[in-house]
Amino acid sequence: MLQLADNIELERPQDKLIRRLCTALSDYLDPSQINDCLKAYEYGAAAHAGQFRKSGEAYICHPVAVAISLAELRMDANGIMAAILHDVIEDTAITKNDLVSQFSKEVADLVDGVTKLTKIDTKSHAEAQAENVRKMFLAMAKDLRVIMVKLADRLHNMQTLGAMPSEKKRRIARETLDIYAPIANRLGMNNIRHKLESLSFEAMYPRRHAILSNAVKKARGNRRKIIDTIESAIKNRLEQANLQCDVSGREKNVYSIYQKMLNKKVALTDVFDVYAFRIFCQDVDTCYRVLGVVHNLYKPIPGRFKDYIALPKANGYQSLHTIMIGPYGVPIEIQIRTQEMHRMAESGIAAHWLYKSDDDKAEKFQARANEWLRDLLEIQKSAGDSLEFIDNLKVDLFPQEVFVFTPQGEIVKLPRGATVVDFAYAVHTDIGNSCVSARIDRQLVPLQTKPENGVTIEVITASWARPNPLWLNYVITVKARSSIRNYLKNFKQQEAISLGRRLLEKELQSMQVTMDSIKEDRIQALLKITGKQSMEELLEDIGLGNKMPFLIAKHMTQDDINANIRLDAKERTHQTPLVIKGTEGMVINLAKCCRPIPGDSIIGFFNPGKGIVVHHHECRNSNEVRKKQTSWLDVEWSQELSGEFPAEIRIEILNQRGSLATIASTISELNSNIENVHVIDQDARVSVDLITLTVKDRVHLAKIMRRLKELSIVLKITRVKA
Repeated sequence: MLQLADNIELERPQDKLIRRLCTALSDYLDPSQINDCLKAYEYGAAAHAGQFRKSGEAYICHPVAVAISLAELRMDANGIMAAILHDVIEDTAITKNDLVSQFSKEVADLVDGVTKLTKIDTKSHAEAQAENVRKMFLAMAKDLRVIMVKLADRLHNMQTLGAMPSEKKRRIARETLDIYAPIANRLGMNNIRHKLESLSFEAMYPRRHAILSNAVKKARGNRRKIIDTIESAIKNRLEQANLQCDVSGREKNVYSIYQKMLNKKVALTDVFDVYAFRIFCQDVDTCYRVLGVVHNLYKPIPGRFKDYIALPKANGYQSLHTIMIGPYGVPIEIQIRTQEMHRMAESGIAAHWLYKSDDDKAEKFQARANEWLRDLLEIQKSAGDSLEFIDNLKVDLFPQEVFVFTPQGEIVKLPRGATVVDFAYAVHTDIGNSCVSARIDRQLVPLQTKPENGVTIEVITASWARPNPLWLNYVITVKARSSIRNYLKNFKQQEAISLGRRLLEKELQSMQVTMDSIKEDRIQALLKITGKQSMEELLEDIGLGNKMPFLIAKHMTQDDINANIRLDAKERTHQTPLVIKGTEGMVINLAKCCRPIPGDSIIGFFNPGKGIVVHHHECRNSNEVRKKQTSWLDVEWSQELSGEFPAEIRIEILNQRGSLATIASTISELNSNIENVHVIDQDARVSVDLITLTVKDRVHLAKIMRRLKELSIVLKITRVKA
């Protein structure tokens, strides 16, 4: 308390807040637990002494306000203490160990989970924020109270943005809309989500928010008569059917009105034309009976009914939604649910603390949230960096579900726009990794097909199949994207190690040495020089073209391992060429400029980080690189070749109807496939085209070109080598 000269006492803001907190806690906590919370307040107030917020009030007001929000959700004592202390590690000299000794490990872990990473070495603010969110999710997976504290913290920050500069307001609001509001939605906490969205909208677009809010207030007054008419009609019809239900008009969120106007490109009058109501029933059976009654009262709009009771949303939300045409031709949107469903829809995982009597239902929310977090943990392990994890998270936070069936009749939930590959990964990672095609309702379909609601999907797999990098262009689920990336990353690593071993063994062989004969101490000395932890790591670097195999081989075989090695051109000429099949995978690539095929004389170039790129000997692009003695190596085709290789031909044909069809059928007859056709030049008489086709080798290509030359429509044909 502050005391003035005339003995009138002024109460400090923090004193008012702590009294409010104690009043809220007294409804459900024991006196001893309230005392623990008061101890945390005194500790936090001492730690934050001398710190003030932008608004001018003592800093301790913020954590106490956060604790009050959580007390309204009946958070347990440790959660309340963590809320009061959530900024002490970040903003004061207090450490996690101090909190363990003063309170408990549980409280210290919760505070640490909410704390940002202050000493992280990142290139940008975006990376720092991404790393903070990633850390928060790791802590969330251990204890859901972390996100409860974080959401309450973000809510109070949004409520007190007034003193911030405009640019910072907008940045914080954007982050809230991108991450925190969707997390609240994903955890079923609609109450907090709506508050966060509304406050973010106001911070980002204050003028739009003000204009829209005023327009909504005016429209609300004009609509009163229609709302009363519809409400009384619904109530009368329910009474006639002997159904005891509560009916209320549903207020539309200003942000959701703005989003509809933006996405559907419509005026406020069109959005606000929909009259929204909620009907609260005693049990699930009554919900469906009420649906029949209202559909008899007003005509339902086909395709606008959703049953989220039988098929709940991913966050556990349950309700029946229907849109009908009411009096005066106005659309009526009705949500039918039980009171228990409504409480769960508003509170989500907070129901675990709020409604101890409905423990089974609350446990379901808890289980769903934990399952989601487990999936995210799996995803973050395979994410390359924090920004990639945030991209994955954003995809996961904005789903619109489609329900499909497995051949066994099990329901699989997918985001709208998901493909057959997404479905395969949703069933099991191994099925996704080995899928080759699929059937939808017994009809064969391509893997990029987007299934509709209610279809049955059967995935066809093959033991030899593996994920295709092109899948990343169209899969949309987080699990599919992260599984494909993870597989390709590991596959490329194994390919690189295998190639690195072959390259090194080839160099050692030219020196009449085998890898097995190299002593362990020499290998360890080599690893120390190169800064590698293991031989596999070194072989991977060789395979990726980051280390030259002949230099490493020289280091391994010479007496003085620290000597500076320089190879001249004469030394290199005695090396045996590397034998390739051209189908090795991701670390041996055939150049697209000259498209070498078996039978061509070829040369390989090291491309750091990617492996070996194989060019045709006559390719113009190789001339410059060939001058660099340390970056190229001799390669030759293996005798055991299988598969098809792309080749490119330039063809001049008469520009008449059916010419291209004749060319295509001729190529097809000779067991080749056209991958691409590009028209270079065309006039009324002649068309000059570039055709990319698949061939087995030079002989196969020569046979195709010979047959095409015989056609009367072909004027000239040549192979493109550069």
